[in-house]
Parts: sequence; C-alpha cells; structure tokens
Amino acid sequence: MATTLSAGVATKDDDSYAALRAPADWYWHELEGSSGRVAPKRRWEPVKIGPTWQTVGGGWVLPKLTLGWHMLGWCGMRLRGPDGAEQVFTLEQARFLLWYYAVDENGRWLTSNAVLQRLKGWGKDPLGAAIAAYSAFGPSMVDRIDDDGTVHGTQNPAAWVQVVAVSQEQTKNTMKLFPTILPPETIRRYGIQIGRLNVWGLGDTVQIEAITSSPLAVEGGRPTQVIRNETQNWNSSNQGHDLAGAVDGNVAKSPRGTARILDICNAYRPGTDSVGERTREAWENACAAGIDIGLLYDSLEAPPDAPLTVEEAPAVLEAVRGDAYWLDTASDGEILKSIARTTNSPSESRRKWYNQITATADAWITPQAFDVQAVPQIVADGEPVVLFFDGSKSDDSTGLVGCRLSDGFVFTAGVWERPPGREVWQVDREAVDLRVTETVERLNVIGLWADPSDARDDETGERFWEDLLDRWARRWGRQFTMHAVKTGDGAHPIIWDMRSPAHQKLFVEHAERAMTDIMEGNFPHDGHKKLAQHVKNARRRPSKYGVSLGKEHRESRRKVDLAVCAVGARMMWRIHQAAQADAKIRTNQAMSITRRRW
Repeated sequence: MATTLSAGVATKDDDSYAALRAPADWYWHELEGSSGRVAPKRRWEPVKIGPTWQTVGGGWVLPKLTLGWHMLGWCGMRLRGPDGAEQVFTLEQARFLLWYYAVDENGRWLTSNAVLQRLKGWGKDPLGAAIAAYSAFGPSMVDRIDDDGTVHGTQNPAAWVQVVAVSQEQTKNTMKLFPTILPPETIRRYGIQIGRLNVWGLGDTVQIEAITSSPLAVEGGRPTQVIRNETQNWNSSNQGHDLAGAVDGNVAKSPRGTARILDICNAYRPGTDSVGERTREAWENACAAGIDIGLLYDSLEAPPDAPLTVEEAPAVLEAVRGDAYWLDTASDGEILKSIARTTNSPSESRRKWYNQITATADAWITPQAFDVQAVPQIVADGEPVVLFFDGSKSDDSTGLVGCRLSDGFVFTAGVWERPPGREVWQVDREAVDLRVTETVERLNVIGLWADPSDARDDETGERFWEDLLDRWARRWGRQFTMHAVKTGDGAHPIIWDMRSPAHQKLFVEHAERAMTDIMEGNFPHDGHKKLAQHVKNARRRPSKYGVSLGKEHRESRRKVDLAVCAVGARMMWRIHQAAQADAKIRTNQAMSITRRRW
C-alpha cells in the first residue's frame, strides 16, 4: 500500500499478512478440519463445475499457492457483511476465492478470467462487492512468495475497479452494498468517499466505478479488475457484445496479465446469443479440445434428471444452493411457491432456481434428457460396431461417431473443427485418415457410411472428401458387410450422400426415432462433451419427410455435426437390427419348411 497520504489513511504495514492472519487462519481451520470435510452424496447430487469442487480423500483440494488467504484475512478485518455484521464468507465462497486468487511459482494468476454461475439469491453481488473493495483498497497485487508457500500481497497504487453491466439497475445490485460493507473505521483508514456511481479512496488515487455507458466510452481504459454483472443478459440488442469486446481489449493489454475479469451470472437462456452463452460455449469447446484458455468456470447445477415437482424440488434446491443456507428451500417457502406458479414457465424456473441451462423452444431435444443417459466408457477392442462419418472442409465440424451393435451404445470416435481464435483453417485429411484407420483396426467395423458434403478442393476442384472415401472403399470395401449403397449408379461401400432424396427421407425417419429414444431413456452414449454440445445446439427442422435436425441458421457458429453423426450411427444400427431380425425369420421359415418335408 502507498505511504500515508493524509491523516487517518492507512500505511503499508497495516495490511500485511501477519496483521490480517487471524481470519485467514479461521478459514484454514474450517477448510482443513472436520467441518471442511465433503458432505455425503445427496439424492439429487448437483453437477459440480470448477476446481472449487475438486475433492481427495474426503476433503477439498485447495491451491498450493494463492493470494486468497491474504484476501480472506483482509476482508475479515476490513469489511462487514451485507447485514452489517462481521464479514464471513461461506466455505464454498472461500474455496472459490482461493482458486480465483491462485498463482504460479512466479506470482502470476493461474487464470486470467473467471465465471461464477449460481442460482438466484446465492450471494453473487455481495461477493462481487467484496472482491471490488479488496481489489481497490486491499493488498490485491502479489508482492512476494515465501519459501513455505505463503503468498503476500500489496496494495495496487493504480487500482481501478469497474463494475460493468448493460443497465444501471444491474450495477446498483453491487454498488448499493458499499455503504454497508465498508464500516466507518475502514472508510477512515483508506480515505474512502462513496458516491452513487463511484467509490474513491487513498487520496482519490484509486476507485471503483459503475459502468453502463457505450462501448466507445469504455474502450481505452486500463482497469485492474472488472466485474461483469448478469452477463446472461448481455446481447446484441443492448450492445452487450460490443461492451464485452471493449472490456476484453482493455484487460488484455495489462502488463503481465495482471488485470482480470470476473463474470457473475445466472444460467443463460439458450438461443439468445448472450455473452454468458458465448462464454460458456467457448469454455466447453476449449475443454473438449484440451485447450487452456485461462478461464476459471465455477458452477453448481441441478442434475439433468432432477424433477421440477413440489415433492422433489426442496431436495434439489437443498443440493444446488451449496452453502447458501439463507435460501429458503422448505416446501412452503417462497422459492417453492415461485416454482409452483403456472405463470412461471418450467424452463425459467429451472434456469433461475436449478441453475440449469435449458432448451430453446425449437430445440431438437432437451439437453437434460440427453445428458442423463451418458455412460462414460471405452468400447472394447474387437467389439462389433458401425461408424458414421460427416465430412466438412473448414466451417462446420468433421465427425466420426460409432454405435455398438450389442446395445446401441453411441460413442464419439473423432471430431475435427476450427480451433478457437483461428480465422483461416482447413481440416487435416491425413489426421482424419489416421484416426479412421486406427478405429477400423481396433474395432470390428461391419460398416462405415460417410456423407462427403459438396465442399471442393481448392487446387483440384474435385469434391474435398471423394478421393479419401474411395481409398477407404478400396482398403475396406470387401471387409465391410454393410455397404452404404448396394446397387445403381451411386453404388459405393462407404459414400452415403445425404443430398439424395431417398437418403433424406430415411435419415429424417431415424432422426425422429432417435428423438423418441432419447426422451424414453433408450439412447446410451459416452457423454463426450462435443457430442453433448452439438446435440444441445441442434434445432428441429421440419421437412416434407418429417422433423429432422439442423443448425439454428445456415451461418450459425454453433455446430451440430456430431449430433447428425449420432443419428446416422443409430440409423445404421437399427437397419442392421432389422436385417438380422429378417434373416432370423427367413431361417426359421426355411427350417419349418424343411421339417414339413421330412
């Protein structure tokens, strides 16, 4: 912290870790002691996302190096809770803060940005206000790391905290808390002045400001901490994407990645293309691709099969509220009354109170119905399977999905798509060839059908996939017993062109069958993140043959190719089942005729 600026303003030593250690030690004891033990699993065990929820040996996994202990100590000594009493975070909030302020051996943040997604009423705004106050006035900049792993902070003399939202009402949720959480002694210590849209301190050298202005007014600033409020409501209609872009640009230019962004939000409404939706999808894409984008995503969501009934909702809410004990989950409480009101749609109740990302009105299937049937497993070597391939060149994904003949289990064998941030990209056909070859050699593949698309090779002008598909046909055509097209001009062991009207009709029939199977709980799959995401992205597409599936619109960046492959693989499986049943009937009939002759 800077030296004394005026009478009553704190000195650097006042906020040393040694001076603030007592509250931090309490959290350490609670998290490491018996009260920090992980609770037994509940009937409706929530979906836990983020390192906050990692466990080992019945206890919580905590970061090795973190400025979070210093932060917890400072808040315990310098702040008050929203009710004016001593500031005490729940243990759930404390774990999040420890991970949010986790650093590497060089004192750099492990993650540059974070998202905290929770149900309504969990306490996101009070937590955001505490982070804002600490970032402005507290020892929020890493100073040194002791040999024992203790991380010490120092006040950032250039601290500039922005609380950003697309409406003034949203920023008020955080800004109105400062008169309560900043007690008189803290106000005197740091020379704090609290205004409606600004909080100044340390001789007006640091500030917390509320931002709801145009993106052009935001661009160019150098904030050290940005808290973006209710990002599930940021969209094109309120300049949310432009505002998010301006904030990202400001933070990205900070030296050594010291500036950070924290999003606090509820579950988003799918299909609104909000900043919250884009952020979640970017994180899911990165996780599926094994790419670290420096984002700490923390969420606690009701399980996919959680019922929205008056009988079961209390138990679900009890699990998904985490440590937010103040939320009334009783059967006669206000949350249950809100759920029971017919004026509130089930999808909105799930979004608000179960923290679930629900389906859009034209969704092909509800994500929860699909997710609950995930059975993560690896198909055994030599297992009889069928494979369906959907080829693209650059814009869409290229996918390979299989289906086990014994039970219809769907598994993702390969997916190739444009990496995040790459404007120009083309799928590597050699990599695809290698993966397909490995899959065919490892499993007992009786058929591989491929939709080649009409993409063209830039050099030859020929269809992009045709040469490779012909090579596969020469390599395995005799091995496969289930050919794509058996007769006619288009006969081919592998190419199954979905532009064919006959193929379109057959695919739509099986898309409807797959939809029924999913809703009836008869669609086991491996739970691959990309597959689940593509299924979630798929929209119902009525045609003259029935209801198929497709992207929300032609130019959408939300891919559905693995969902198409999954339907194709299940289609092949059902065709094989039908053929086996017909063969059995014919065999029985032949045996019956033979017996009669004798």
